[in-house]
Amino acid sequence: MSEFSYHRRPTLEVRVGNTAIGGNNPVRIQSMASTSTMDTEASVAQARRIVDAGAELVRFTAQGVREAANLGEIRRRLRECGCDVPLVADIHFNPRAAFAAAEQVEKVRINPGNFVDPGRTFRKIEYTDEEYAAELKRLEEALVPFLETCRANDTAIRLGVNHGSLSDRIMSRYGDTPAGMVESAMEFLRVCRSHGFDRVVISIKASNVVVMVETVTRLVEAMDAEEMHYPLHLGVTEAGDGEDGRIKSAVGIGALLREGIGDTIRVSLSEEPEAELPVARKIMDYIDLMATAASVEAPRAGRFRLGKGMRRMSREIGAVGGSRLPVVPAVDGLTGLKEIDAEAVIAGNVDIAPDDIILLSASGDVPGMSLEAAMNIFVAEGIDNPVILRGVYNGPDADTVRLRASIDLGALLLKGFADGIEIVSDALTPDEASRLALAILQSARLRISHTEYIACPGCGRTLFDLQQTLARVKEATSHLKGLKIGVMGCIVNGPGEMADADYGYVGAGVGKISLYKGKECVEKNIPAEEAVSHLVELIKKCGDWKEM
Repeated sequence: MSEFSYHRRPTLEVRVGNTAIGGNNPVRIQSMASTSTMDTEASVAQARRIVDAGAELVRFTAQGVREAANLGEIRRRLRECGCDVPLVADIHFNPRAAFAAAEQVEKVRINPGNFVDPGRTFRKIEYTDEEYAAELKRLEEALVPFLETCRANDTAIRLGVNHGSLSDRIMSRYGDTPAGMVESAMEFLRVCRSHGFDRVVISIKASNVVVMVETVTRLVEAMDAEEMHYPLHLGVTEAGDGEDGRIKSAVGIGALLREGIGDTIRVSLSEEPEAELPVARKIMDYIDLMATAASVEAPRAGRFRLGKGMRRMSREIGAVGGSRLPVVPAVDGLTGLKEIDAEAVIAGNVDIAPDDIILLSASGDVPGMSLEAAMNIFVAEGIDNPVILRGVYNGPDADTVRLRASIDLGALLLKGFADGIEIVSDALTPDEASRLALAILQSARLRISHTEYIACPGCGRTLFDLQQTLARVKEATSHLKGLKIGVMGCIVNGPGEMADADYGYVGAGVGKISLYKGKECVEKNIPAEEAVSHLVELIKKCGDWKEM
């Protein structure tokens, strides 16, 4: 086995009820219910459907103490019908609900951005060193009693940091950055460790795949530097629905799993929760295949790795390479490419001319492994011709091809290896393959080709029919060029967690919607039946109504 084989990052084992995360356990897959936590019948029924679809943990929102207490009844009813899946309570802004939930379920998720600190104000607040230290002392005083409650009830914790929901304290020092997200997690982890509480899983998420991958990579480095080995929960938050939601999730989650990072995953789709599990399972099946696939030895370009924002600098030849946008040959009308098989590069059997634009091709069970091995050789040998990566995926069905190509090519794009990508598959038409390539490039934030939707998956806090609303927003705006539009079910997920959206459509109350331009609320409490037309008018008023 070569150094390109799959090696899991060593972590502590954290028990969540009858399920263990991290250590030598398989990567666990999970989902979150979208029912009202106070609707016991619907919640039990949906939890059972989620488990039947393959989930090993199920999360519910708990806005307050009342909802947290009812999680105990949901748990009791599930146990009565033979379903012993561990339950996770999702807490925002309400520590009292976290304390109550810790007595009812196997795991409680808290957000370091709002567990101790108030809701985000998006105001610049200056702290002296003494004031900052006092804030950290206040954090510890608030968190330790919660740790003791969890210890007494055999309850695990997930520290869930989200892009856009950082405390004012963190924002004052770091801004809304990967460094700030990492420090937000580390503040809480240091308290957990100093008080001997190790039943902790960490998630650190963003809807922007590049931010998510960089932040998780930075977090691993920060934990390693302080000898921490907590397991990680991976997910691209607010990924949206349909093909784009699946591709974004596969690029982000898959790129990290491919590096051995990650102990449990959730694919967040704006669809029924049961739809998330088959996607997660296919991602894990491919990672498992990667873990058992043999690969030849090849030099590894150590500086080209996830999360560093570096790119292999190629020479510009024609319309390819250098600082130009990555290409898709069929879309961009490219001809005259020199096709080279990755295995031939690995075997040392290629001859490359100075003016060649290389179409580097790989097939087999795991094309990405051969493509990366060949690219490392190019880097090691100083070959700076432009390279377009071609993945050939014959045999699997179309959905599987989309996920596998997203994992392979997305990871290599995030490492900065490619000047373009191409996908060939007997399961996709040429147009479908080109659309997939463009979507992968967009997920890696390298080439924007269509409107992107940052949409939460919905939960018990959602204040409108999220799936129908997202469909209406898409119908009205999907032909626009280069916009990012957030569709959020409640104020918890907006505006902060749609962090880099151009426009936001956020549930403000039952039947009421608020609209955002960036993080600024520009219209409040619009009747839901009028909100899409108001969004259209807002985009036009701001001069961003540009059709493709």
